[in-house]
Amino acid sequence: MAAWTAAARQSSTLARVSVSKSTSQGALLIQRRGLAGGGDHHGPPKVNFWHDPMSPSKWKEEHFVIVSLTGWGLAFYGGYKLFTGGKKEKEEK
Repeated sequence: MAAWTAAARQSSTLARVSVSKSTSQGALLIQRRGLAGGGDHHGPPKVNFWHDPMSPSKWKEEHFVIVSLTGWGLAFYGGYKLFTGGKKEKEEK
């Protein structure tokens, strides 16, 4: 059994070495990043919201979403507390 696994390892190693030798130098220099370049390269650069808090149009998209959802959450929570009067404790006499 051990002889078979050793033979399998050796053949896979030889296959990898032969493939890597057959690739040309030009093929090794090609970037293979796919969609990792990311980002919008048009228009002004985007900044974190704490660097320019008064200009939401300059914020990064994910920061805008986080700040907007936080603001809406606080507005709903504040409205809920305002209209329900909050939780009042009963006073015992």
